Amino acid sequence: MNTACNVAPKPLTFALLRLLADGEFHSGEDMARQLDMSRASVHNALQDVARYGVELHSVRGRGYRLSRPICWLDKVAILAEAGAALNLEILDYATSSNALLLQAASRGATSGTVIAVEWQSAGRGRLGRSWHASLGDALTFSLLWRFECGLAALSGLSLAVGVAMMRALRELGVQAAGLKWPNDVMLPSGKLAGILLEAQGDMLGPSAVVIGIGLNLAAPADGAKIGQAVGDLSACGVPPDQRNKVLSILLKQLESMLREFSVNGFAALRKEWESAHIYDHRPVEMLMPDGKRIEGVALGVTDEGALRVETTEGLREFHSGEVSLRGK
Repeated sequence: MNTACNVAPKPLTFALLRLLADGEFHSGEDMARQLDMSRASVHNALQDVARYGVELHSVRGRGYRLSRPICWLDKVAILAEAGAALNLEILDYATSSNALLLQAASRGATSGTVIAVEWQSAGRGRLGRSWHASLGDALTFSLLWRFECGLAALSGLSLAVGVAMMRALRELGVQAAGLKWPNDVMLPSGKLAGILLEAQGDMLGPSAVVIGIGLNLAAPADGAKIGQAVGDLSACGVPPDQRNKVLSILLKQLESMLREFSVNGFAALRKEWESAHIYDHRPVEMLMPDGKRIEGVALGVTDEGALRVETTEGLREFHSGEVSLRGK
């Protein structure tokens, strides 16, 4: 994750970054020739790449080189490994993959449509927070899934998505990850991934849900600007050059979980979620919308995904809404 930037990259900038993706030196003259443009155009297009979290070295007589290679998303490779019947679109740039997919859903996009974005300027998180990611350092994507049931039957879906992510991480060999109610994926070092669900439809059905996910592959260049501790997969032995593999496994597990959820709901996944909750049977503090703080011990979740907390006033249930959970 990195600092937000609302300036859309120029298509030429991305074309040049793809030429530089190997991390080797490339002369401005050679790149200008390959893209049939002037040397000055190359220079101008690379002036502001730092705002996208990219570090570029320029050496007279040698040309330009990225401080580290970029692994670009590859649609064919991702779908081949995912083995899932999904409709995947990869974009260089978007304000928000969730916003785009919600629009596509309104126009009739099919269930299983996925939009993955190399860099987005206005990624959204829960409670109106922003999700920031540097180019190549994260996965930011959204998945559309349609249900025959209504919105009322989708309780617990955000927690079920967490279960799918834990399954994917275990498949990648990541054992240190856990879940934080209602929808964060955590490492001991901090937040690894966030989940944002946005729904359309009627209470009685049918309905559609856009599942947005942001996951850190590499440590942010300046974590201090994010405002919270973060974790990343590279610290777990999964380097950023495995972006395509990580996304394919995530999509495979998400599709499998969604088919399971469509039949059995969250109740069938509840125990699996509880086993991964980092605050299970631990002291917690609930921060309410009015600023009130409620302390207690987390005692699992209900079949609808509400958090059960033993407080001084007895056992209470909390629904995600505007409530924030903190460990003590």
